[in-house]
Order: sequence, then C-alpha cells, then structure tokens
Amino acid sequence: MIRVLIADDSSLVRAILKDILAGGDIAVAGEAANGREAVELTELLRPDLVVMDIVMPVMDGLTAIGEIMARAPTPILVLSASVTDREVDLAFAAIKAGALDVMEKPAENLVGTGVTFAEKLRETVRILSRVKVIHHHPRRRREPLVPSPLPAECRRSVLAIGASTGGPKAVMSIVKALPPGFPAAVCIVQHIASGFARGFTQWLDQESALKVRLAREGDILTPGEALVAPDDRHMTIAGGVVRLLDTPPVNCCRPSIDPLFCSLAEGKGEEVVGVLLTGMGRDGAQGLRQIRERGGMTIVQDEASSVIFGMPRAAIALGAAGRVAALDAIPAIITELFSIQGG
Repeated sequence: MIRVLIADDSSLVRAILKDILAGGDIAVAGEAANGREAVELTELLRPDLVVMDIVMPVMDGLTAIGEIMARAPTPILVLSASVTDREVDLAFAAIKAGALDVMEKPAENLVGTGVTFAEKLRETVRILSRVKVIHHHPRRRREPLVPSPLPAECRRSVLAIGASTGGPKAVMSIVKALPPGFPAAVCIVQHIASGFARGFTQWLDQESALKVRLAREGDILTPGEALVAPDDRHMTIAGGVVRLLDTPPVNCCRPSIDPLFCSLAEGKGEEVVGVLLTGMGRDGAQGLRQIRERGGMTIVQDEASSVIFGMPRAAIALGAAGRVAALDAIPAIITELFSIQGG
C-alpha cells in the first residue's frame, strides 16, 4: 500500500485530491493545511510520498520541502496552481530543494478535472513513491569545468541530452557544469508537465554559464547555446537546423527523446555526444543506439544515481551505452569528449 500525505491550504483541494488518490493500492495517510504541518506530519507518519502545494500559510511549501529533506527525506511531488512566472520559479526552486517532480493543477479548479489528470496523478504517485531519497544538506557551489584547448580537428559539434522523471535536477547539474564558450551546440529534451518547458528553460539559463532558450522552428545550432524542446512538439535536427514537429507522440511522449537522437544520428553521426538520464520507460534508448552505431559517443546515467532507472536500463540492454556513469561524473566525461579528439 502506498501511503500519501496531502499538503494544501485549501480544504476543498485536499478533499478532491483525497477522492482521486484513495482506493486500490493508494491510501491517504494524512492531510496538512500548511507547510509546518506538512513537516511535522511527514516526520510522524513517514508517508511514502508527499503531494504538496507551494504557496501555503505559516510555512510555505518551498521552506517545508527543505526541512523535510533535511529531517525526514521523503519523495515529494509539487502541485502548482498555475504556470505564471512566480509559480514556475517556485516550482523549480522546489526541485532544487529536493522535490522530484512538478504537475500543474488543472485550470479553473479541481472539480470535474476529468480522467486525464486523475490517472496521471495516480500514475505519478506510484512511480515517485518507489524512489529512495537521501538527506539534503547545503552544498558548496561547484565551479564549471574548464576544458583543455579544443584541437582544431575535433569534429564533435553537438551535445544531446534526454531525461524524464527526476530529470530537471539532473539536466541542471550537467548544464551548470559546462564552461562558458562550450565548443558545441546543446539540445535538450526533458519530459515535463505541459506549460513548464518555458520555466525549465529559464531556470537553466539563470543557473548556468550557457545561453539556454526554447527551440524555435528554423533555429541554427550554435556552439555555446542550449536549445530546449518546447511543449508538445518533437524537436529534430536536419542539416544543423531545428525542425519542430506536431506528429504523433513517440513512446507516449511529445516531445520525445528518440526523434531528436535519431535525427542527429542520421545527419551528424560521429559529431554527436548523446546523454540519456533518469526516467521511466524506453524513450531515448533506440535513438542513443543509432548515435553509437553512426560513430557518436554515448553516455548513460547509472542506476545508483538515477531517480528512475527505466530509460538508462533500456539503453544499456540495447547496447546503446558507450559509457555508464554516475550523474556527478558525467560533466567531466562530456568535457573530456569535447576537448580531446577521439576521446
């Protein structure tokens, strides 16, 4: 039985979430009306997952997440009331503090939200409740890695990153470690709730030395710039130019990682370094194998550092992983590959 704590200052929202979640393999272990209660009940009840609003009285959700992760580490799913700049900023600050994922509450109110939101919420609760989290303590800021001088004959020109559940924080840790003047274009596909791609992109841009922005149709890949796939569009690359497609979902996702990886494998092959990070399912595994088969370099996040090992495991099973590494080791490997010809 999955035991969930609901934390929201609205009694109506708590009642509706309880109605959605309770039953079958999920039980609501408790309810909190503010951040302070959320911290206290998490310590007392030790739920498998906390579903938490960010904007709450007494203690806000962001502060509560920090305290929970320091005192009683528990998987946390953030529900954001809207995708306004303020809410999105808070959502990604929550992920930085230790929350695993973010979902938007449906528009208007939760009454009559429909099957899609309810099923998605229950599915996400089941996935995140299995994640083992650890104590989060403040860390010293790590300076970006500085590569060796890039040989003129080095042909690697694209770093492609794909991630899903647990990915925003993982992608951030990599992009933040890349140095100013990184000698390649960066393409990122992150499975994320609709409406949050823009906020995710702004978060990466603010926290890293690279220029990061949402991809647009016709963009040209530029060294030192990172492009993030926008909401509900596949991002592909043809002749160094971005093409955004509204074709059907791939691996139940749009944007999907495989269209990006496959297009890069076909067009650039050995110029590509592909990185597949934490996530559920198989998205990205086939495309990563194609990159490797066309002479590109591939890196897969290891099980110990993955929030969900599904996508990395699928890539390893397909023989797509050139190297398997812990998340904190991947930036150094990337820097090495883009600094030494034939690395």
